[in-house]
Amino acid sequence: MNRAPLHWTLLFLLTACSSGAGIDEQAAPTPVASGGKTTPVAPWTRGAMVSAANAHAVDAAAAVLARGGHAVDAAIAAHTVLGLVEPESSGLGGSAFMLVYERKSNSLVFYDGREKAPAGASADMFMRDGQPMGFRDAWQTGLSVAVPGTVALYEEAHRAHGRLPWAEILEPAIRLANEGFEVSAKLSNWLTRLAPMIDAANAPAVAAYFYPGGEALPVGFRRDNPEYAATLARIAAEGAAAFYSGEIGAAIVERAGRAPLGGQMTLADVEAYEVVVRDAVCGPFRELRVCSAPPPSSGVAQIMIAGLYDRLGGAAATELADKVRLFVDAQRLAYADRDQYLADADYVDVPLAALIDARYLDLRATQRFAPDAAPEPGDPAAVIDGSAYFDRHARDTTREMAGTSHFSIVDAEGNAVSMTASVGAPFGSLRWVRGFLLNNEMSDFAFAPVENGRTVANVIEPGKRPRSSMSPTMVFAADGELRMVTGSPGGNSIVAYVAKSILGVFDWGLPAQDAADFPNIIARGDVVRVETDAASGTGKELATGLAERGYNVQESQGENSGLHLIVVRPDGLEGAADSRREGTVRAIP
Repeated sequence: MNRAPLHWTLLFLLTACSSGAGIDEQAAPTPVASGGKTTPVAPWTRGAMVSAANAHAVDAAAAVLARGGHAVDAAIAAHTVLGLVEPESSGLGGSAFMLVYERKSNSLVFYDGREKAPAGASADMFMRDGQPMGFRDAWQTGLSVAVPGTVALYEEAHRAHGRLPWAEILEPAIRLANEGFEVSAKLSNWLTRLAPMIDAANAPAVAAYFYPGGEALPVGFRRDNPEYAATLARIAAEGAAAFYSGEIGAAIVERAGRAPLGGQMTLADVEAYEVVVRDAVCGPFRELRVCSAPPPSSGVAQIMIAGLYDRLGGAAATELADKVRLFVDAQRLAYADRDQYLADADYVDVPLAALIDARYLDLRATQRFAPDAAPEPGDPAAVIDGSAYFDRHARDTTREMAGTSHFSIVDAEGNAVSMTASVGAPFGSLRWVRGFLLNNEMSDFAFAPVENGRTVANVIEPGKRPRSSMSPTMVFAADGELRMVTGSPGGNSIVAYVAKSILGVFDWGLPAQDAADFPNIIARGDVVRVETDAASGTGKELATGLAERGYNVQESQGENSGLHLIVVRPDGLEGAADSRREGTVRAIP
């Protein structure tokens, strides 16, 4: 696998804390390890915690932590269970982003397990008669399947951080798959909604597993998955190579290549998959540091939103309605830049440092727009070096679907994992292989490669990773101590969901659970979507207030967020699991 050293400084400065300093004036990153010695840290006394989307996954992670496992061990145990009990959200056939904090060395590392386009993929593969295909037309096709990355990420992260034996951390999922689990309301409801859209003739294995007797699995039904257990047992015995080559790899290729619209994936594509270890992207928010996932993720938007929020007046605002309005405007500016510039940085020149440079954020906050209008993207390079990034690519407004899950873990030594994983749309491509579903993440690329005469940054290219909104994020104090682990599913709305959790805790003064349950507000383009059925009951009031200020408000019911966060308080860990899903939180003393 493609590996990078793990001694990067946590506080890797991509931007200066003061508004007057630019990139050239910033100090070089200070290594946290020198001469073979690490910076001493005080003993961790706050215990351990898991917040995840299903109780079975929390059980598996908690058991691993209780045996002295690292947060990464617990993450793998949790996610292999999630792939079994909520296959609509993520699994072995999809992708994952993992942010890992090692407290003893004060280091942060990001594992990019995003899917990759096959070598035979082309920019216009979703074009028909000069027009892009509709999502429904591409969804369950072989064209939509990209090379999965999750299993490779497991192995790469475990090799670097794991404490317990590889096979031991896969055992909870293997056992549960053999013994069976009770179908949850979330899974059953998704299957009921999905039933009219499934072509059973093209997905007989999906029909047999999820619709025995022709009906969706009911709540409480005991569903086993011996195929999944066997696949995990092979991976436990032989490592990730068992997934990416041999019978399983060949089965992935065969299933992705079947009609309708079979894809171009080959066994060589699958065998060649590699995880990429990247620098996290970090930037200041008051006395804090926000660190998130770099491209092809949209994690940089978390730093942009926090910085723009304060520059627009968020820190000085005293009324919640005013704070929410400024949150909306900060989102819209950040989304506009995200859509213009972000893509796989191995293929595209992404102006990452410039986007969070203090000078650019200062300027961006002055570029006002009407409440009911979509802001134009900014041009960060014009501020930094006088060149122009803006003309290099066209804007991409691809809307990712919400088949995703997130969990947050802190172990007994203060190490942490923030991991977001996905199969794309709910149930991915609905193509079944050896007990798991293949993704449809090729649909996260731009279907139309050219807009207004310019190539879209997120255009399909062989070997490229599609842009993602998945944004596993951590927040640190000025002294480097961990303050928050957060993240969410939710397609392109992830950016807004995660930003809400950060501002909710650190500016709005909310407890972790209240921050998770606060009405979701998503502002991408000229529409502001406001959740009016949230547990806090304030959504309707916020929607009315924004509409009165001239915003184009769309009331929303049942937002698909799944925030799972852990806040480090002076007296211990405070966890939250989004009440919109079935997640739970467990503290491990």
